[in-house]
Amino acid sequence: MSRLVLLLLVIALLVLVQVKGAPESELVSRLPGQPHVSFKQYAGYVTVDKNAGRALFYYFAEAETRASSQPLTLWLNGGPGCSSIGGGAFTELGPFYPNASGQGLLVNRRAWNKVSNMLFLEAPAGVGWSYSNKSSDYEQVTDRITAVDTLNFLLGWMDKFPEYQTRDFYITGESYAGHYVPQLAELIIKHSQVPGNYAFRLKGVAIGNPLLNLAVDTSAMYEYFWSHGLISDETFQALSNSCKFEDYELGLADHNVSNACNDGILQSNTEVGRFINNYDVILDVCLPSIFLQEVRLKQQMAQKSYGVDICIDKERDVYFNLPEVQRELHANTTGLPYSWSMCTGPVDYAMQDGSTNMVPLLGDILKAGLRVWIFSGDQDSVVPLTGTRSLIGGLAKSLGMQTTQPYTAWYQGGQVAGWTQSYGNLTYATIRGAAHMVPYAQPERALLLFRSFIRGNALPIKSA
Repeated sequence: MSRLVLLLLVIALLVLVQVKGAPESELVSRLPGQPHVSFKQYAGYVTVDKNAGRALFYYFAEAETRASSQPLTLWLNGGPGCSSIGGGAFTELGPFYPNASGQGLLVNRRAWNKVSNMLFLEAPAGVGWSYSNKSSDYEQVTDRITAVDTLNFLLGWMDKFPEYQTRDFYITGESYAGHYVPQLAELIIKHSQVPGNYAFRLKGVAIGNPLLNLAVDTSAMYEYFWSHGLISDETFQALSNSCKFEDYELGLADHNVSNACNDGILQSNTEVGRFINNYDVILDVCLPSIFLQEVRLKQQMAQKSYGVDICIDKERDVYFNLPEVQRELHANTTGLPYSWSMCTGPVDYAMQDGSTNMVPLLGDILKAGLRVWIFSGDQDSVVPLTGTRSLIGGLAKSLGMQTTQPYTAWYQGGQVAGWTQSYGNLTYATIRGAAHMVPYAQPERALLLFRSFIRGNALPIKSA
């Protein structure tokens, strides 16, 4: 054997050793009550601050097919302070849903790991199973802290899974992720530009029903209530006359609501009532009798028993608080003094951050050449499509971006799936019949949108 051949063999072996990753200690062999699947799952912690003992919990599902060549996508739920494991991973777009009894799982036939490796993160510390040994880390958590910790998490995760360091990378999320995603993308872009740093192959961001501008989004909420018959003409007129929602951009702490505006808000709440889900105004709410009936039946079906499981949040809470589930997920290893919950952890978030306008930051991301997709479920009154659409249109205009796809319907399965408009690398789309949590309400349409985004394709504008 020549020296050259021997040298090449040594180099090849070194490369194989270098890229070997996916820690076996964090492999999830099979979750309790889980149907058999062919892809691998991992879960565990990445320490983001050794001195504070601050660690963030993740769940990772490899792509169903060709995992070694598919991109990597991070999903972030909002809140602020809500779990992406409970939301994205096990309610919306992950590979499984809890079953009706909360004791097992059902396969999600429209999971996003059909087209990408999917990574879900509980952040900041104090959300879900993420934690810190310093209780002060839960106090006045800011967008900046969340972004920095998430960047450090990604760097630590890439060390654990080095085979993903050369993959195309996307950041996705919903709701308050309208803050999380752009700020993380900005940090990643800056980090990757520093010589000697690991350079992420960040290609784009996609955010559903995002909080981008509190003033515009709040005003749009009351317009949505009125236009959908949830509040009266008189109440809407009173709100329009007395509320200066544009002041929200000055910061929540500095916003003084007039007595007349406050009265209008209270009357609006009364008229909407307690039995409407503001995040999906056409969806029934889960009544205790419905949930208890489902638990008694202990259904073990291969799919959900109806289109949208209105009690899925209760089923999920039961499942994640099973000790055997936490053991298999390598979660709660420190014995947290509270139960897992979706959005009620010990985090005290700096709510004044919510008033920051994220639209200019999206502009910077577009200027960096990344794809930006913003989408809206049209049944969401909390962050309605009307406000988001106007913000995206205004952003395109401010950047001098020309329309490349005029506003038009897009299709899935021969039906109108929503409407869309594009300005080069900026796309806005609505999803017909979807709610604040788009993949939860319209999983098939959401998957088509995600597949189009990942592959750099336009949404189909002709019926098949």
